[in-house]
Amino acid sequence: MQTNFRTAALTDIKQMQVVRHLVKENTLSNPDLVPDKDVAYYITEKGKGWVCEADGQVVGFSIVDLQENSVWALFVDPAFAEKGIGKELHRLMLEWYFGQTQSTLVLGTAPNTRAERFYTLQGWSPAGSYANGESKFELTYSDWARRYPAGS
Repeated sequence: MQTNFRTAALTDIKQMQVVRHLVKENTLSNPDLVPDKDVAYYITEKGKGWVCEADGQVVGFSIVDLQENSVWALFVDPAFAEKGIGKELHRLMLEWYFGQTQSTLVLGTAPNTRAERFYTLQGWSPAGSYANGESKFELTYSDWARRYPAGS
């Protein structure tokens, strides 16, 4: 399988939404809660996004919110899970984010999920929970720099 990682473009949003709705964990109770205009706002104004393509189709994406210092999205089509796509999208996102700021980055995810295990394995620290019941994680600049030294 040939994959290509690149910065997300507005023309990717429809395929990103398809991937978002394919996931089995952290599903949206109502798909209308995240309209295309919100995705566009996050990848063009609030932060930046990346996609992974396989055979010309988006199979994963990540978005980081620089204004709120948070991970807004990291999703991989379940058919492409366990192939390193999430790890590479994560790496690209963190490299860009910490190239912009040294502010601690946070995220929320459903407890007891593969996503929660993924973030723990990537060096994120538990930081309590949100009012909606999601587990809160954080990653400091120094923890990131220690785990991902320049050039590695």
